[in-house]
Amino acid sequence: MTDPREPFHARRARRPGAGSVIASPWLALALAGLAIVLVVAIAIVPGLLAPPRPTPTPAATAGCPPACPSPTAPSPSVEPTFVRPTPSPAPTFMSYVVRSGDTLTSIARQYRTTARSIAWWNRGTYPSLNPESEAYEPNRIDVGWTLVLIPGVTIDETNPPSPSPGPSESPGPTFTFLPTFSPAPSATPVGGEPATVVTHGGRKSGQIALTFDMGGRLEPASDIVRWLIDHDIPATIFPTGKTGSTVEDGIAALQLAAARPDLFDFGNHSWDHPDFRGLSAGQVAEQLLSTENALYPILGQSTKPWFRPPFGGWNDRVRARVGAAGWAYLVLWDVDTIDWRPVEDGGPTAADIVARIQSDARDGSIVLMHLGGYHTLEALPGILAAIEGKNLRPVTLGELLGG
Repeated sequence: MTDPREPFHARRARRPGAGSVIASPWLALALAGLAIVLVVAIAIVPGLLAPPRPTPTPAATAGCPPACPSPTAPSPSVEPTFVRPTPSPAPTFMSYVVRSGDTLTSIARQYRTTARSIAWWNRGTYPSLNPESEAYEPNRIDVGWTLVLIPGVTIDETNPPSPSPGPSESPGPTFTFLPTFSPAPSATPVGGEPATVVTHGGRKSGQIALTFDMGGRLEPASDIVRWLIDHDIPATIFPTGKTGSTVEDGIAALQLAAARPDLFDFGNHSWDHPDFRGLSAGQVAEQLLSTENALYPILGQSTKPWFRPPFGGWNDRVRARVGAAGWAYLVLWDVDTIDWRPVEDGGPTAADIVARIQSDARDGSIVLMHLGGYHTLEALPGILAAIEGKNLRPVTLGELLGG
């Protein structure tokens, strides 16, 4: 009879046959063999017991771009990170306050743009500058106007700006005086030897150089240049920077000449015609470099190596300072027509000018005239006849002096 106080597991162990199968040595051996087979199978086929990887369906991959790797493909290598370069700052407007003597053309020359571009930019503020208007007056700008412009940029007139910006929309520096000039593309380093003074070329050359200063009076300037072009007469022009880059008639005359580089050389006659003997070294350099940089965009060439001192005034200090600024020749003359002086003040008539050249000109002569000479245009046919009568051939300074 079973004792109810006996533990259950003890009673189970005492059942007939209990534990006899488990304790069988054959069953133990079979179980050990099955365990070995399972271990070997797992070692040979690692994914045997892993859950199967689902096969992607078209719906699952429909949104994946062509570059997406397939589910079974290896992960792509990491690409270097692309860093976009910092863009250059876009051109911005600046303001310019119109001064006495300014023109759209002179302002445009200073800032490497065009007069019409300045007009387009400012047509909203100043209706008289609207190129599309019948009231367009580009030659009239008033002192004190504030014009906006972008240095070095030219408007594409097939797609002009609209609306044009006003001064309040275009913050920037305001210039009330000429900007500081930097060397023109053709400028050579400073620090040269003192300029060489020349008054004539070789006395057996059979050549003569007609030279024309330009500054002050300009009434016949373009007509003189046109006459020289029409008759294929080479010459050399010495403009002042101020007249040649800020006065419409001066610009027009230089543009005519610049279109014929085969006929014309150009020299430097200072910015505003001071006597160089009273200037410091810095002032000399400023006069020369300001002129060079203002005229270079108009001429398309440098004024070097020729410099003509205003009033013909020079001394050893002037020679040294001009040479240090980069101009190798200080050009004077041996025939002076004095054509700048009106007849009523003792100046020459056209016949007097021709007679002076007929009397004084010789091989290698450098003749001084002016594009604003009172009777120079009238005298030109007689001058050419007198030169031919002496068997002389007009040439530029570059040809006469080999510069």
